[in-house]
Amino acid sequence: MKQLVLTLIGKDKAGLVEQLATVINAHHGNWTASNLSHLGGYFAGILQVEVAEEHAAALTAALETMQELDVKIHQGIESKVNPQQQLKFVITGNDRPGIVRELSSVIKHKGTNIIHFESSKQSAPNWGVPLFNAIATVELPQGLNKEEVVRALEAIASDVVVDVEDLH
Repeated sequence: MKQLVLTLIGKDKAGLVEQLATVINAHHGNWTASNLSHLGGYFAGILQVEVAEEHAAALTAALETMQELDVKIHQGIESKVNPQQQLKFVITGNDRPGIVRELSSVIKHKGTNIIHFESSKQSAPNWGVPLFNAIATVELPQGLNKEEVVRALEAIASDVVVDVEDLH
């Protein structure tokens, strides 16, 4: 089976997921994973599809002709992610410009790799400033203690709180 990774964006409207799923199904593809969102009036997402080699060209052509979505198609590559070394960080703090850069910089400099990152901003009327929330799944290199990463993330600012969930 051939692995395809699709990135897509288009003005949001009802039925886009169904249209996409219909095209994939009609061309013998299997929707295996996705992350889809409504952002700023747009429907945006990334998804993984597997398809038999003999159907890949037809599926690719059909996806590229979708009128409602700008679809980019990439060939999947084999990933060597080790679930035994993964942690999920739940990060909360006051929102401010640059917070994602600060968090990702700490994660990179500790030698960890971001596997999944999801963030949002919420109003917090009692706090006076919006709250930043992120969930980051990271892969730790051998020998790195998770507490070292937590301390480094919390050192960004006094208002940053990090909770950790082991995934194994």
